[in-house]
Amino acid sequence: MTGRSWPAVGVVLPTHDRPELMRKSLRAIVGQDYPGVVETVVVFDRSEPDREIVRDDDRRPVRVMANARAPGLSGARNTGILDLGTDYIAFCDDDDVWLPGKLEEQITTLDGHPDAEFASCGIVVQFGDHDSVRLAGAGEVTYRDLLRSRMSMLHSSTFLARRASLVDGIGLLDEDIPGSQNEDYDLLLRAAKRHPIMVADVPLVRVLWADSYFSRRWETKVASLQWMLARHPDLTTDPVGSARIFGQLAFAYACLHDRRMARRWAGRSLRANWREPRAVFALAVSAHLVSGETILRALHRHGRGV
Repeated sequence: MTGRSWPAVGVVLPTHDRPELMRKSLRAIVGQDYPGVVETVVVFDRSEPDREIVRDDDRRPVRVMANARAPGLSGARNTGILDLGTDYIAFCDDDDVWLPGKLEEQITTLDGHPDAEFASCGIVVQFGDHDSVRLAGAGEVTYRDLLRSRMSMLHSSTFLARRASLVDGIGLLDEDIPGSQNEDYDLLLRAAKRHPIMVADVPLVRVLWADSYFSRRWETKVASLQWMLARHPDLTTDPVGSARIFGQLAFAYACLHDRRMARRWAGRSLRANWREPRAVFALAVSAHLVSGETILRALHRHGRGV
């Protein structure tokens, strides 16, 4: 590695009313032992920028700004992407923490594949006092892989992309997705359709999962899933993948106490793949045998979601 020229990396850290967690995330970014420049822009969404965190440093500068686009996560990320002029762009959510070596490992992975545009890595999911390691089990993830599975270990806080590809090829995050839900899945699909996602398949990001209000916004989940099906019709071409999404819709409707729609989507899910567990969960919730929250907590404890 002696004499190597390391590219500059720009990090977009969107935040909304989580100052302590945000500062913890920022410390881990600034503390990366990456040999090149790491420039961070903290984008405050619907809140006043905290100028105390500004850092005037040649190798680890930190700037703050307000979200200048659509309110929400997608607009905040796009604000940061367009403001940065670095070779690479990385994301980190304001409640997640990069582990040592994250950037160097991913840059090395991408540099080993000159045609690749987008990289991810493994994660450690923290839920309460329980940690779960989630790995992709492969060095790359294809478009077909993502049609079959969301592959939740490809978390937004692991994303690293060549800026030129992100702005002029893959495209920015879509700000029209209901509630900015599934915006990361949409981006992955668009990226993987151009070139497989490269994966540094070791846990390099600690992801905090919690029982937040976000997990209960079932109307928005329904709307975003239906948006995804309309935007990416290929999602229905794989029986396993379509059964997963139909099962997610069934579960959301069950949590909304819409028994008819829950059963309708559960039926579609099971017809596509009779082994799809989300459909079974949805039927159990709609029959009042168990609550949706109980199922979510059990899944989250093992680093998984619905």
